[in-house]
Amino acid sequence: MRRLMVRYTVKQGHAETNEELIRAVYRELHELAPQGFRYATFRLEDGLTFVHLAQVDGEVNPLVELPAFKAFTAGISERTDEPPHSSALSKIGTYRLFTEEES
Repeated sequence: MRRLMVRYTVKQGHAETNEELIRAVYRELHELAPQGFRYATFRLEDGLTFVHLAQVDGEVNPLVELPAFKAFTAGISERTDEPPHSSALSKIGTYRLFTEEES
């Protein structure tokens, strides 16, 4: 099992476009429902910084095969001031994380 966090900051005027591209990824995820994959995305209070969290149970990350994710990543360098930085996460503990209905 792998856990990852990706964080980046978009340029002024690109946050809404970025969010729409992310929502398209979630639409595909809900449609395809890949097993062994959990994913969450957050927009920080500055309105420009995004954080993505993923947990992949298998060897292959199903996210990278989605057409919507490919569209999202295709223009990421033009949309960002601070490019995506990926970090592996080691869980120490959780408590009722994301128990609300997923959207």
